[in-house]
Amino acid sequence: MMEDLINSKLPDDQLIEIFRRIDSNSDRDSCCLVCIRWFHLERLSRKTIQFGRSGRNESTNHMVRLFSRRFVNVENVFINELSVWTSTRLGKRRPVHRRSASAASFPHGSDENMSDEYVIKDYCLSDSGLAAVGAGFAKLEKLSLIWCSCVTDVGLRSFAERCKSLKSLDLQGCFFGDEGLAAVGESCNRLEDLNMRFCEGLTDMGLVQLAHGRRQTLKSLGVGACANISDVSLEAVGSHCKSLDTLSLDSDVINNKGLVSVAKGCPLLKVLKLQCVNITDEALQAVGRFCLSLELLSLHSFQKFSDRGMYAIGKGCKRLKNLMLSDCDFLSNKCLDYVAVGCPELMHIEINGCHNIGTAGLKSIGKSCTRLSELALLYCQRLDNDALSGIGEGCRFLQALELVDCSGIGDDSICSIAKGCRNLRKLHIRRCYDVFFFPSAFPAHNFFSSFSCLYCEISLPEFCQLVMKCTLHYSKFSQKIFYLVAHYNFHFHHYQVGDRGIMAIGQNCKFLTDLSLRFCDRIGNDALISVSEGCSLHHLNVSGCHRIGDAGIIAIARGCPQLSSLDVSVLQNLGDRAMMELGEGCPLLKNVVISHCRKITDVGFGYVVRKCPLLESFHVVYCPGITAAGVTTMVTSCMRMKKILVERWKVCARIERRGASIINYLCIEL
Repeated sequence: MMEDLINSKLPDDQLIEIFRRIDSNSDRDSCCLVCIRWFHLERLSRKTIQFGRSGRNESTNHMVRLFSRRFVNVENVFINELSVWTSTRLGKRRPVHRRSASAASFPHGSDENMSDEYVIKDYCLSDSGLAAVGAGFAKLEKLSLIWCSCVTDVGLRSFAERCKSLKSLDLQGCFFGDEGLAAVGESCNRLEDLNMRFCEGLTDMGLVQLAHGRRQTLKSLGVGACANISDVSLEAVGSHCKSLDTLSLDSDVINNKGLVSVAKGCPLLKVLKLQCVNITDEALQAVGRFCLSLELLSLHSFQKFSDRGMYAIGKGCKRLKNLMLSDCDFLSNKCLDYVAVGCPELMHIEINGCHNIGTAGLKSIGKSCTRLSELALLYCQRLDNDALSGIGEGCRFLQALELVDCSGIGDDSICSIAKGCRNLRKLHIRRCYDVFFFPSAFPAHNFFSSFSCLYCEISLPEFCQLVMKCTLHYSKFSQKIFYLVAHYNFHFHHYQVGDRGIMAIGQNCKFLTDLSLRFCDRIGNDALISVSEGCSLHHLNVSGCHRIGDAGIIAIARGCPQLSSLDVSVLQNLGDRAMMELGEGCPLLKNVVISHCRKITDVGFGYVVRKCPLLESFHVVYCPGITAAGVTTMVTSCMRMKKILVERWKVCARIERRGASIINYLCIEL
């Protein structure tokens, strides 16, 4: 009889550590079946448990009690009941109840309403279930409750009294009130992180009491869409929570007064995320003056501040490393100049929809921010083909670049990046087509008002379709269209990223592992051939690049054996030959998307399924060449598969029963 060397040589603590390093849940479950010792040790190794809609008859309360007895070392618990709501009463929310779920009765109404309410109550976590979480998981440090609508103040208080070691609490869509939050402040002596979103029952009273109770420990606070939380709460936080280093606010109620109080009272603040429509330059100036340790600043949808606020940030926040600006229409190139000169340690910059920021601002970044490692530019129409030349010259440590709908950037900019940023590891470019602009003088509304939209910027194909649609409705329009195009100053922006730019990336950026070129219709096979020769890709997305065919994907299959993620959807010229090469050359593939590929059949599809044993996700909708037989082969062959997206009619009853947990159907009913 062969000696059991593992059990005889390895002590319990080492086996537990090995189990903790296993990522796959199925593999860990398999370990439990080896022997009784492994069964017990694997239970001890679990530190995180997630509860969601199980699809069975067991309620969350029952599952919590069961798991708390089995897994005694759990430190993190996540309970997400959003799916229960969407599946039971789509689009409707239950009224707020402040009594304990065990004592409270549901509101009277129709029989239909009552049955739905009781179904939700049976499945959802109640006050007694939350108390069981506190009592059963003695080592709990992090709890996340997502849309646990049956939990009230009574349950939260009971939990807080039992769970003294809690460090992080995430509450989203829960209907408790001020008493519950105050109890957390009184009992959870080690609480450091509190996040609240859509907590409609909370008011300033609860958060003020928590700030008083946790003045020494609270380090991170997030408040989002809580309509009754105002400046009063932030003034209490600024007065008492001197250790606060992270603040995230999403509110239509909070004004300058609250944020100024936090800036003055929390000098250790390092992370500030704001989406507050009433914040102005005054608040940002206070942040720049008092928050000298700030490292991350994220500003979303601001309409009441300008470059003056960013000047204060650049002048005071010398340690700033991450800057995200989204839909801030009153910012110009000057704001980037102020920040670039004043914050030389910047490493991550994201600019999204800031329409007054253009090429000059990017050149300031390239000149001053030599440590920049990540740059994301989304919907920036004022950037021209020279915009990235400064980045290529000055930011040689750049590792990630993302471009979305930046129609002025072309091959010259990409070549500048390729030659200057040789450490590039990630390149994402999305939507690469000609963009058509109506001049401001053109009376577009007069002609297109029947379609309930005013077209200011559309793609050239969209414009052609619109003209055809208008011609069907207006005979006079078809006679005048050519006159109008000639009379007014129409112009097109040609998104010029093509093979030349991507070939330069392949020739110079040898560390590139993640390449995404979505709907870039000037990129073809030559670009992928160059990339396959110079880079070892792990992730590739070329969806919608209609010039790419078998030759480009075959080159990737032969040159990138480490490829694990591939999206080739909407490639009309891709066939079985490329799929067979992928099966032979890329055995590590895990996630594949081939939707809308009409030339791929069961032959090529089956080859990939059989040759790639690590497959976990496969999307195959709108592929007429792939039949029910091909889907059957995938379900029966891929032991690690977690998700299959396919049309319902391609799945027979037997396969549907066998793959019920992994098969997802294309939703066409909505």
